[in-house]
Amino acid sequence: MGRRSGDETRALLLRVGMQMLLERGVSAGVQHIRLQEVLRRAGLTTGAAYRLWGDQEDYQRDLAVSMVQLRLSGPADYVRTAVDDLIASGAPGDDVIRAAAQAHVRATVADADADDPTTVLDTQQFLISLALRTTAQTWPELRDAANERHRESIAAFAEFYAYLMEAYGLRMKSPLTITDFTEAMAAMGEGFAIRALEGLEHPRYESTNGDEIPAGEWTLFALGVRALVNEFMTAVPAGAETAR
Repeated sequence: MGRRSGDETRALLLRVGMQMLLERGVSAGVQHIRLQEVLRRAGLTTGAAYRLWGDQEDYQRDLAVSMVQLRLSGPADYVRTAVDDLIASGAPGDDVIRAAAQAHVRATVADADADDPTTVLDTQQFLISLALRTTAQTWPELRDAANERHRESIAAFAEFYAYLMEAYGLRMKSPLTITDFTEAMAAMGEGFAIRALEGLEHPRYESTNGDEIPAGEWTLFALGVRALVNEFMTAVPAGAETAR
């Protein structure tokens, strides 16, 4: 094999560092990823790294940025997968809300015993990225990466919510926009994800009579989503177009 270029060596060491983060979980954080250990795993010498980074903190900064930029799947893929069949079958909106919220709650629990390894990695990556974003002020580069990730997520979820609104004949209440709704949803969803990082179990409720809350099991997140939908959206009058 030919000699690696500087860019190839940099990519390799960041890739190894990200793999170590994914293996160790969100509690590790980049400060525990030691450059010497990364070099040993990559089979490289110290000189290979210090030609690229001035010190370990420089490497950890780039590792944090790379981890925040990493996406193993599209931002809204997991929730779309959870509800597409329900929408196609004409299921009630409350069923869609419950299924979508449950998918998000599952996506915040790093369960090493989950059947699908891809799901485990997706969850780990999401939680590690979220934890790093809470420290975005540490480095300007990390703040910029966190802001860009947020913009990408908002755009993807706004498109998904517009699809749901079209399917269920809803529009935004004036002067609110779908971006406003998406930002509110993101704040609530990420807030519950941070609770999960703290080890707090997600609250669940069983509604039996269906008089005030539709019958069935509800997560607290699902009830919050339902409240936001009711406050932000209204039914489209017959013959009118869905407002975005």
